Formats: sequence, structure tokens, C-alpha cells
Amino acid sequence: MSEVPKPHHVAIVGAGFGGLETAFRLAGAPVQITMIDRRNHHLFQPLLYQVATASLATSEIAWPIRYLLRDRPEVTTLFANVNGVDAAGKRVLLEDGGVISYDTLVLATGARHAYFGHDEWEPFAPGLKTLEDATTLRRRILVAFERAERESDPDKRAALLTFVIVGAGPTGVEMAGTIADMARDTLPRDFRNIDTRKARVVLIEAGPRVLAGFPEDLSAYAQRSLERLGVEVMLGDAVTECSAEGVVYGGKRLEARTLIWAAGVRASRAAEWLNAPHDRAYRLQVEPDLTVPGHPEIFAIGDTTTIKGPDGNPVPGIAPAAKQQGRYVAALIKARLAGKTLPPFRYRHAGSLAQIGKRLAVIDFGRFRLRGTIAWWIWGIAHIYFLIGLRHRLGVALSWLWIYLRDQRPARLITQGSSKVTS
Repeated sequence: MSEVPKPHHVAIVGAGFGGLETAFRLAGAPVQITMIDRRNHHLFQPLLYQVATASLATSEIAWPIRYLLRDRPEVTTLFANVNGVDAAGKRVLLEDGGVISYDTLVLATGARHAYFGHDEWEPFAPGLKTLEDATTLRRRILVAFERAERESDPDKRAALLTFVIVGAGPTGVEMAGTIADMARDTLPRDFRNIDTRKARVVLIEAGPRVLAGFPEDLSAYAQRSLERLGVEVMLGDAVTECSAEGVVYGGKRLEARTLIWAAGVRASRAAEWLNAPHDRAYRLQVEPDLTVPGHPEIFAIGDTTTIKGPDGNPVPGIAPAAKQQGRYVAALIKARLAGKTLPPFRYRHAGSLAQIGKRLAVIDFGRFRLRGTIAWWIWGIAHIYFLIGLRHRLGVALSWLWIYLRDQRPARLITQGSSKVTS
């Protein structure tokens, strides 16, 4: 008897927005899928800063990967760390020595924060890309207030109540506005020896304006709104030193015990694995069909890649872009299996959104722009829509409503048993 041919095997590395969308869209295709991720959960990164600022719990923005794919018998989920790709042998190399063969490989390995050659700053100024990052920052922010409550030296207390965010993109702006909101509205009644409203929130940006990817009028509005919240916006000066004592920027030293890095990202090691062309942030430079040059069986999507959009600018590293790429890759795999092809990937920008405070946001839909409270409601509805599951949508909506009405943040928990700011 002749052997039954094995189904086409698709290996997907990374269960972020792009990788998971690829797996979802391959439903019904004649394929076997292996999903590999070094974490057991899919993370809704756009709301990660809300975990860091005690607005949401970790369980409200993350879901077990196995749970999401439980009804897909053709999908095998592996909890493993990838440390290489053997492109010639069509194998994914795992850190523990295991290998996964593939017919088609989808690299959706994401990115981490970058320190522009100063990785020694990371212990003092952690970034925000994972749940671990978020809980670390939440602990540092809350412990800073707790230690300030016990500190009698005015200079040391001032340093504890100074929060510095480096980088004024969406994450930096959202972090700065939310910390300012928390200090001004949420915490004052909880403390006896300090006035949390006197906390300094300093946003440092090397460029000429905040939210550089937004139109200038929305950028200016965001800056004015931050300043009304009490945020000190410092533009045009790059940070030249981060330490346990604070930061140096523009030749000036600022004493601060809580530093947050939101200034840049670096892609995963995917380009290194394949010895493939990449940009300065190590993002893979892919073909118009999202394949790696010289490897039509390997796709790269999401934050790990760079490709130009219809306007000639790079496709932004945001969730909707990764999901569009995941949909395209799934469609192209299906087309190839049917002996067909598809036109090149074309990105459709759905808009840019950023929250400034608990009742303010800016939205850029191209010709249509919004700012203020109405934009905040649309921002909230858009984010709730992309959450997975009714329970999570209701939970997040109720948490935001409680913050909006009562200025109370339900997740103000210092976990991991530490009373040190920098542990």
C-alpha cells in the first residue's frame, strides 16, 4: 500500500498578534501547524502599560496559548525557546537541543527594547514588552511611594517621588499621563506623611516633539495635555546616563529612583539566525510577499520585520499591522497549496491612537482626527474590541469605568515580596 502523504507542516515561532492571526486564518487548510513560543500566553501588548500603572491585572490582558487553540486538533503548541534556524535543512532549532522540521516557517518573534549601545542601563531603566516587565515596573512605582512615606530626608524623598520616562512615543506618553493621574487623583488619600500630588513625572524625548508619528497638531495637543496633568516634558535632549541615582540628559543630572525606558526597540535575533539583511534595529528586510530574501518558504511578520507601506514609509510596529500580515501569510500559504499565487502584501493603515490621561486621548485616522474625551471613549472601545473573550472585555470595561468615576485603580498590588525599588 502506498503511504498517505503527510500534510504540509507550518511552523510558527511566536504567538503574538501576527503569529496567532496566521494560525487562526489557516483553519480549514490542509496543514499541520506547530506553534512555538517561549511563554505560555498571548499578550495584548497595547495595554501592558496599564498593568504597569496598576489599572489592570495581568490576567485581563493575557490568555494561555493552549486555551486559544484548544479547538484546533491540527495545531500542536510547544512551550520552548528557539535559538536558531537551519534554513538549508528546514529545521527550527530549540534551546534544549530539540528540532522542529517544517515545510513553511513563519517568524513572528517580536522585539525587545533597545538602549542604543548602553545595555548596562537596563537594570536601572527597564522597558515594557512583557508581563514580567509590567509587574517589575508596577512594583517599582508603588514601592517608590511606600518608601517616600517612610523617608524623613527631603532630598531623598524628592528623588523617590520623581518618575522619569525616557522616550515620548505612545508608550512613553501613556505611561507619563497615567502615573501623573495616579499621583494626583488615586493615591493622595492613601498616604499620611507625603502629598503624592507633589510627585514629579518627567518625560524626556531626544526629538523635537512628543508622539512624533502623529500629525503636529495632535502632538502639540498631547504635550499641552500632559503639562496640564503636571508632567514635565523635556524635548531635544538625549539621555546620556542612567543609574540607580537618576539620569543625565542635556548635560543636566536629575535625581530619580524610578526610571522607565520607552525610547526604542530592537527586533529578535531572526535576522541573525538566517544571516539575512536587516535595518539598524535588526528588523528583517523582507520581500513584497513577506518572505525572507532567498527563502520563499520562510515568512517574517510583525515587529521582527520591516517593509514599506503604500506611502513609502515603513509599516508601523503595531498590532493591526501584525494581524494584517498574519492574514496575508495565511492566505498566501493556502493559495500556494492550491497552486495559485497572490499579489504583494499591501498594508492598510486603520489609524493611530494614544491615551494621554484617564479621560484624554488623540486619534489620527488620516483626514479624520479626534482629541479629548470623545477620542478617549473611542480609544477605549477600540481596545476592548480587540480583547479576546467576553469576560475580558467586561472586566476591562468595568475597571476603566471605576477609574473614570472613582479614580481608583484595582491592581495596586506589590508582588514578588520586595520592598526595594530596584530589585
